[in-house]
Amino acid sequence: AGAKEDSFNVLDLAEYTKNRPWWRKVFGPSSGSSAEKYNVAMQLVIGGVTGWCTGFIFQKVGKLAATAVGGGFFLLQIANHTGYIKVDWKLVERDVNKAKQQLKFHSSGNKMSPEVKSKVDEVIIFLKKNVILTGGFAGGFLLGMAS
Repeated sequence: AGAKEDSFNVLDLAEYTKNRPWWRKVFGPSSGSSAEKYNVAMQLVIGGVTGWCTGFIFQKVGKLAATAVGGGFFLLQIANHTGYIKVDWKLVERDVNKAKQQLKFHSSGNKMSPEVKSKVDEVIIFLKKNVILTGGFAGGFLLGMAS
């Protein structure tokens, strides 16, 4: 007497997930572009902070790499001067000329492969959708490189 019947809606999850991109499956429904989720000030702050961190790390790693390469050349010159190693300059010249010929051959086409072109197109689309975020990142990156 007076039993209440519950009604349920059935949702076919297999069909539901087929129509959604993978990033929405992973990050949820509010994972669109940053312009959809954050206001302008927040986009600039996020872009600026990540850009500064990236620029700062890039600067430090760059200095370390330059020091390592320069030190390696310095040690090779000392080893060459003292007689520990001998350089066959004719072989070096032949290899450099061969590399020049290959570079001329590859650069004569001036065409990008389809894979590279599709990646470039993806980057351009991302930059257009997130212009404020990427602007903040670029500014932060330059500040990070300067500090």
